Amino acid sequence: MDQEAAQELRVGTSGWYYRHWAGRFYPAELKPAEWLEYYTRHFSTVEINATFYRMPFENMIKGWSRKAPTGFLYAVKGNRRITHLKKLAGVDEDIRDYFRRVELLGEHLGPVLWQLPPSLHEDYRRLEAFLKKLPRAFRHAVEFRHPSWLQDVVFEVLRRYQVACVSISSSRMPANFTETADFVYYRFHGLKGGYAHDYSRAELGTWAEHARSALERGKTVFAFFNNDAEARAPGNASELIRMIVQR
Repeated sequence: MDQEAAQELRVGTSGWYYRHWAGRFYPAELKPAEWLEYYTRHFSTVEINATFYRMPFENMIKGWSRKAPTGFLYAVKGNRRITHLKKLAGVDEDIRDYFRRVELLGEHLGPVLWQLPPSLHEDYRRLEAFLKKLPRAFRHAVEFRHPSWLQDVVFEVLRRYQVACVSISSSRMPANFTETADFVYYRFHGLKGGYAHDYSRAELGTWAEHARSALERGKTVFAFFNNDAEARAPGNASELIRMIVQR
């Protein structure tokens, strides 16, 4: 793979602040305050889940931005008030409040992940009404948690707004590699072992092939491992990078 394409490969983990990674991924002697700096030496992106559970404080976001090296990107998860409590409707002010905060990441702001709840079934009109409200200056990706969403009418709505359909590795959803934007977004939640699942090279092979194909066609690839138990995530992320780049 040529260097230009490799620069568009961004693989990391869903979060970095895990105490059980000390002595496994992080050197045991490192202080928690030093974990992010260590992480950024190994990966070019990280997914932030904290923004899902509460609206982030401005000083927290500015701190993340200061600690990020040049070129490092944070993928941020949309707040659950928007996706889970209000289910995408009546969220105009919530969207404005959310982006007033996360845009403080500046050049380090990567895609925004909107994860829908399993209880929300296919409703492409509701989805399109929501996508119309999102600021177009940022990249957006939608993760569906119910299989009813995986149909052409939904994919066409996503393409209309250049929003990525998240491809999920999970025991609860079928794998789907439909591309709807100029970037792709993969999430690895673990298979039969859940968050403790350790992906084999065979299980990662199909994902590596799809990622390589997307890169060769000029797309950016984001991939995040959420199987944090036993520090599986950083190990699997590193393995996926090797499989994509070193074929």
